[in-house]
Amino acid sequence: MSTLEGKVAVITGGSSGIGLATAKRFVREGAYVFITGRRQAELDKAKAEIGKNVTTVQGDVSNLGDLDRLYATVKAEKGIVDVVFANAGFIEHAQIFDLSEEHYDKTMDTDLKGVIFTVQKGLPLMTRGGSIIAVSSCLHSMGAAAHGTYSAAKAGLRALVRVWTQELKSKGIRANSLSPGATETPIIRGQFDSDEAADAAKKHFASLTPMGRLGRPEEIAAAAYFLASDESSFITGIDLPVDGGLAQV
Repeated sequence: MSTLEGKVAVITGGSSGIGLATAKRFVREGAYVFITGRRQAELDKAKAEIGKNVTTVQGDVSNLGDLDRLYATVKAEKGIVDVVFANAGFIEHAQIFDLSEEHYDKTMDTDLKGVIFTVQKGLPLMTRGGSIIAVSSCLHSMGAAAHGTYSAAKAGLRALVRVWTQELKSKGIRANSLSPGATETPIIRGQFDSDEAADAAKKHFASLTPMGRLGRPEEIAAAAYFLASDESSFITGIDLPVDGGLAQV
């Protein structure tokens, strides 16, 4: 029997990329998943792909009212949460010379504030312990130009899981971060003005990665499954890099 059999998971940013791949893996391993995203059409498509044991809730993690609605739905349908996979993220390039307050606020609201309150608001439903997984990035430990705000937010997540490990240990809740490297997801295309520029960036990322390629969403999902399941029952407070060696050598 899978170690996620009968478990309930909340996955933010679950309509594409890493979030969708993780939702599929969790369901395959026996979990029921609640996935969120900002675009209803994408959520509907994801639900059809997942096929079973899934509820979609449209919303933006930076909006606390949307998070309240998410967990109200979870409480009404299942009454419990075992896994929180805080995955929703935003990335926009800006160097220190020209970054704006709008850029800063949008990045921090999604990548840091959104994760904090996704976790906080899920805790009352984690009555039988469980696993919190915050999706950070290999960039939390690298100095990549034009990624300052994003890297700061992701470094913040790494710090938070250390604190949460101490704060939540008495409740039987483990907290870890997961740090992907460059991964083949729609978020890469969203950072560039053209397909050609995105393709060039992918080639560049692959050249910097010791394994010589980008990661696949399913590879990140496998790591998420490990951290969510009892296979990692003696692991808490860590950051798990899944980056093909990008930030490791």
